[in-house]
Amino acid sequence: MSYVLRRLGFYVVAAWVAVTMNFLLPRMMPGDPATAMMARFEGQVSPEALEALRETFALTDDPLWIQYIQYVRNTFAGDLGISVAFFPAPVTDVIGTGLMWTCVLAGSALVISFTLGTILGVISAWRRDSPWWGRMLPPALALLGAFPYFWLAMLALWLFGFTLGWFPLRHAYGDAYDPGWNLPFLVSATKHAILPAATIVLATLGNWLLRMRNNMISVLGEDYIALARAKGLADHRILIHYAARNAVLPSVTGFGMALGFVVSGSLLTEIIFAYPGQGYLLIQAVRTQDFALMQGLFLAITFAVLAANWIVDVLYMWLDPRTRSSRS
Repeated sequence: MSYVLRRLGFYVVAAWVAVTMNFLLPRMMPGDPATAMMARFEGQVSPEALEALRETFALTDDPLWIQYIQYVRNTFAGDLGISVAFFPAPVTDVIGTGLMWTCVLAGSALVISFTLGTILGVISAWRRDSPWWGRMLPPALALLGAFPYFWLAMLALWLFGFTLGWFPLRHAYGDAYDPGWNLPFLVSATKHAILPAATIVLATLGNWLLRMRNNMISVLGEDYIALARAKGLADHRILIHYAARNAVLPSVTGFGMALGFVVSGSLLTEIIFAYPGQGYLLIQAVRTQDFALMQGLFLAITFAVLAANWIVDVLYMWLDPRTRSSRS
């Protein structure tokens, strides 16, 4: 328990550093975000409008430490300002909408890719002398994952969306549907997500398979596996309880890191398919110089990565009894 609390303290400090950097970086720029935005209007904006915009970004003439306290208070209260690209929507509302679509797309694709790749890696290592499982499948998936990510997405969009017309070309659901928990909307959202999710799975499946396969081969050479076989234990018990359980531990760490970065969105996929996730929002924020939205997205990504790493630390202790005994 003390180890978990120590790790939590470390991540709290990291979160505080991220909030502080997010506060300081815009103020270290020449001028400020409001002035940079108003420069596009070539002096057509009144000084009163400029001052109002600076107040929206909490860029006042108060001492820096007062601004910092106010910024931290607003951040932890959920007030990240007003989005310029989606004016007058608050940044938290914009991020919440994008986060939902990102979790649907990138989150489901990551879970599918990790689960399928781990299972295939276990089978490939256990039957590594098989012509198909051990010699053909790993190189084939590794080759598929070596293709440029955006190239796979554009090829899938051209073939299955434009040429064959099996899937929609853009957005997260059809224009004729209103978002809600109703069957027509859910069917439309699923149909729009299949093609981009499939490209993510195809691009990452080989990585999970090879990682799990290498871990399995290493574990299968350990003495306790030979002892289990000498005791006459069933193959499926050796495979699941002795080999796969220990081999999956490094993959769990990688999965936790990837899960944290899900919040950042699959940038290229969301751009190609015009999918309204976090990555697509980040591009819109950069194009419109929406500094409040950019800051909010950076904080959301940072907090998600830190939370995912802490959860992995706890999960690792639960999966590996050796860590529990060493911590105690």
